[in-house]
Amino acid sequence: MFEWLLIPAAYLLGSVSCAIITCRVMGLPDPRGQGSGNPGATNVMRIGGKKAAGITLLGDMLKGFIPAYLANLLGMSPIVLAMTGLAAFFGHLYPIFFGLKGGKGVATSLGVLLGFSWVLGLAVIGTWLLVYKLRKISSLSALAASVLSPIYAWFILGDKVIFCAAVVMMAFLLFRHKSNIQRLLAGEEGKPASSNNE
Repeated sequence: MFEWLLIPAAYLLGSVSCAIITCRVMGLPDPRGQGSGNPGATNVMRIGGKKAAGITLLGDMLKGFIPAYLANLLGMSPIVLAMTGLAAFFGHLYPIFFGLKGGKGVATSLGVLLGFSWVLGLAVIGTWLLVYKLRKISSLSALAASVLSPIYAWFILGDKVIFCAAVVMMAFLLFRHKSNIQRLLAGEEGKPASSNNE
């Protein structure tokens, strides 16, 4: 019974918008009305600087990591583990507390993957860092890490259910980044006027 309570609890935790709460606590403008309009760490960086962005990034990662890690720690079945992680991820994308208008999900998906497996999470983080070092474009780094995450999940964990969960998160991340992808194809992403990643 407890395992099925974990899934809605994960969604509710994911629905807590760290970007909006951080900005309110620090006296900053609502991120939904500034910059790119996305309640995520990159947009908070534009509004309030590194400290606010760091708090947002950590919070968004933890709300994905905590439910997935707890499900893993309790030895839940792969289907419950996957559904718990996805619930937290979709809570971030479509938060019930904020009119179903959330961020793009990069940090929360990373937290979920870390909760599934620290090796998997580190592989995704390493990909993000490598691409960013080479190209200095946050959205491109996130997209590259996202596209490779299901491949990493398959080779590291070898579980079809977790692989499918990674594919679902990848698909939604690509969808939420469609404007970034268009700018990348046009060679405009990463320029000062661009509204990048989150």
